[in-house]
Amino acid sequence: MDYYSSEISKLIEELSSLPGIGAKSAQRLAFHILNMPKEQVDELADSIVTARQNIKYCKCCFNLTDQEICPICSDENRDHKTIMVVENTRDLVAYEKTGKYEGVYHVLHGAISPMLGIGPADIKLKELLVRLEKDVDEVIIATNSSLEGETTAMYISKLVKPTGIKVTRIASGVPVGGDLEYIDEVTLLRALQGRTQL
Repeated sequence: MDYYSSEISKLIEELSSLPGIGAKSAQRLAFHILNMPKEQVDELADSIVTARQNIKYCKCCFNLTDQEICPICSDENRDHKTIMVVENTRDLVAYEKTGKYEGVYHVLHGAISPMLGIGPADIKLKELLVRLEKDVDEVIIATNSSLEGETTAMYISKLVKPTGIKVTRIASGVPVGGDLEYIDEVTLLRALQGRTQL
């Protein structure tokens, strides 16, 4: 039996399809939205639509941005000779929150996973190799310490080592199987400072 009208049920269903939002949270959010002033709801809806239309990949590092080049890549004060390779934008944000990393990033938008049919051509690896043709001193591999993250790290290491560029891996202050986006800044900073050469 449906407890709500089809419009409310549809809203709850759409909200529950978001990652990390279960049925109860979706219901709570739906009722919160329905009780918000109409102008606020319009602003929320507009910001979602506008973000979806205007956000794109940075032409350099593939971070999400509304410009051609993201603020990190366009910052001349950053060390453009050090590139940290991360799986996704959330991992980049986690490292930026430490306030200690001064290099630039490369966002892969995934990790190699033969089980899921994701190969090297399915993530932004070719684009990384193009960047390495410029003046780069170090590549820091900061993929997750999952099987996929480790596989990706080893693959990148094998690609980069012949170029003579220093390749390092973040230290294991990050727990095995842990996702970077959920780890506190102090642990991330220790992992960065304790990185090892591959």
